[in-house]
Amino acid sequence: MAHGSGGRMMDQLIEEVFLPAFGDPVAHERHDGARLDGTIIFCTDAYVVKPLYFPGGSIGELAVYGTANDLAMCGARPRWLSASFILEEGLPLETLRRVVTDMGRAAQTAKVLIVTGDTKVVERGAADGLYITTAGVGFVEFGARVGPALIGPGDAILISGEVGAHGVAVMSVREGLAFETEIVSDTAPLWPAVEKLLRAGAEVHCLRDLTRGGLASALNEIARARGVEIEVQEAAIPVGEAVRGACEFLGLDPLYVANEGRFIAIVKDTDAESALAAMKKFDERAAIIGRVGEEGRARVTMESAIGGRRALDHLSGDLLPRIC
Repeated sequence: MAHGSGGRMMDQLIEEVFLPAFGDPVAHERHDGARLDGTIIFCTDAYVVKPLYFPGGSIGELAVYGTANDLAMCGARPRWLSASFILEEGLPLETLRRVVTDMGRAAQTAKVLIVTGDTKVVERGAADGLYITTAGVGFVEFGARVGPALIGPGDAILISGEVGAHGVAVMSVREGLAFETEIVSDTAPLWPAVEKLLRAGAEVHCLRDLTRGGLASALNEIARARGVEIEVQEAAIPVGEAVRGACEFLGLDPLYVANEGRFIAIVKDTDAESALAAMKKFDERAAIIGRVGEEGRARVTMESAIGGRRALDHLSGDLLPRIC
C-alpha cells in the first residue's frame, strides 16, 4: 500500500482499517507506490492544499509532481497520469483554467502524459474550491528495487537539499504573513535526480520524498517499517536561514515541515560519497545526514549541534497542517 507522510494517525488507519479490508498486510510494501510486476509501478494521491496558489507553485503543480515523485521514489520513471477533479459549486472557470494550465506545464516538465480523468461538482461549502486526485504509472529503471525492507545497519542517509520551504511558503500565504526574504515552495519533479543517482551505480536501498510531516515523519515511517534505529546529526541537515527564521516565528520545527521537491536516499555505507556526488549535481546543498543503527528498536534520534541527543518523535496527524 502506498504510504504518504501523515503522522501516527495515518499509520493507525492503515494498520486497523485499510490493510484488514484490502488484503494480506505482508503483501504491502509500505512504500510510495505498488509494484504490479517486475517493472510496473502504480500509485495514487489526493491534493487538498489551501490556498490553491502559493509562492512557487499551485495545487495543479503539486498534483502532477507529487504523484510523479511517488513513482520516482519507487525507482520508476513516471510515464502516465490520471487526474480527477472535485469542484465546489461556484468555482470561477478562470481558476480552474489556471490550475489545469499549471498541470499541463508541470506534466511537460516532468515528462509525463495526463491521459484520462474525471470531474465531479459538489455543493458550496463542501470543498475548498477545488480538490484533485491523481494516479500514476511508471516503469522501473536500472533494475532498481527500493523500499524500507532493504535497508540495514550501517547504511548512510542522504538528503537532496534544504528542508521546509514548501510548508512555510503555503503557511505564510494562509496566515497573511510577509517575511523579509520571500520563501518559495521547493515543488519540483524528482526523477531527474533519482535517475542520476541510479546511474551512478550506488547501491540504493530506499528512497522517500519528504511531504506532509517532513523529514522527521519520513524517518519515523522508515524506522518502524524496518524495525531499526535511525540516527541523524542536526548540524548536517540543511535548513535555509529564511526558513529557519520563519519557523521560529511560526513556532514550527523545520524538520516536521512539508517539502514537495526533496527526498532522502538510504544507500550502502561504502557508496555514500558516490551517491552524494551524484545528488550534488542537482543541488549543492545535498548532504549525508546520518546512519541506520541496529535492528530491534524502531526509533529516530538526533545528535544536536552541541552534542546532546534527543528523540525525533512522530507527530500526531492533527498537528500537521494541510499543505499538500
